[in-house]
Amino acid sequence: MSEAMKPVRFRALDVFRGLTIAVMIVVNTMGAGATPFAILQHAPWFGFTVADVVFPSFLFAVGNAMSFAMKPGMSERDYLLKVARRTALIFLLGYLMYWFPFFHRLADGSWAFNPIGETRIMGVLQRIALCFGIAALACRYLSWRWLLVLSLGLLFGYWGILMAFGQPGAQLTPLGNAAAMLDRAILGLPHMYAKGHGYDPEGLLSTMPAIVNVIAGFLAGQYIRWFLKQEGDKTMLVRRLAVAGVALCAAGLLWSLAFPLAKRIWTSSFVTLTVGIDLIVIALLIAYVEIWGQGRKRVPGMRFCEIFGRNPLAIYLFSELFVVVLQLIRVPPDTGLYDWIGVRVFQTLAPGPVGTLLCAIAYMLTCWLLAWALDRKNVIIKI
Repeated sequence: MSEAMKPVRFRALDVFRGLTIAVMIVVNTMGAGATPFAILQHAPWFGFTVADVVFPSFLFAVGNAMSFAMKPGMSERDYLLKVARRTALIFLLGYLMYWFPFFHRLADGSWAFNPIGETRIMGVLQRIALCFGIAALACRYLSWRWLLVLSLGLLFGYWGILMAFGQPGAQLTPLGNAAAMLDRAILGLPHMYAKGHGYDPEGLLSTMPAIVNVIAGFLAGQYIRWFLKQEGDKTMLVRRLAVAGVALCAAGLLWSLAFPLAKRIWTSSFVTLTVGIDLIVIALLIAYVEIWGQGRKRVPGMRFCEIFGRNPLAIYLFSELFVVVLQLIRVPPDTGLYDWIGVRVFQTLAPGPVGTLLCAIAYMLTCWLLAWALDRKNVIIKI
């Protein structure tokens, strides 16, 4: 299963990736004026919501795509250069995204340069970069058995590190966990997530278990390709993926009794649960796209997600930057334009959490229009 195979196109993966980006934009850009639905907000610390599964699902999709895109016969030098360049580019874009718009407005209305000494170093794209880079090397040189061993080592090793090196009696608290302590020591508070007040949800040490989400996606992709090549029975494939997903979900929930689910420190139980959910979703999408949709001219929702999935990182980056630009446009009495739209338009149409959701959906559809324009011109922005 570890041997190089000819790259193939798997439409269910494109739909999975596009669906992930769509939901990620929605949960990241809830409109102002009311408290969003709790299930669409990240859990404050321990717990699990729909919003929490989005980022690990994107990491899973990164690994899944890697298994389908690997070019057989690529030399070691070319492979390492490609991985290094992509890792560096994604990390740099993430860093610049948090530095953007590079200037800020002062109380007197003038503008000042954002000091680089206060720019966040880690973040969503930075975590994607590091997880991709490390997983890409592991998947190149390790067999699937050793990848499983590595994954277990990362998950149990991370648990052990938090328990052994965190503040005694506070190993899983926001400020007492070992991941936050390491980030404060290496990155420094000015370079960390400002709203964390001492911890970073995408910090250095907590990236360790997140690598497993990418490896899991890669192994799932390899298994899908191997199974279809050997058996060709997509119905049986769906059943096996679903059973594996349910088993991992159960294992994650059982593990959470000792090591609670917490996206903000990316606990090992959280990884296990999210990988299980992703396997179930992939199984459902294969059943929907590849089995039910086979031979049909139109499969509802498939084209929408495929368009998002063709330029996922570029569209995500645009979604994060464009909302910042909208907020820079001030509307009297000094409200950001995006917040003003959320309050004056969507809270008027549907007061409360429904209005915040409709605002986010409208913004997501705006981002989709860019993805659609790129798709029409067959433009693929390689990041």
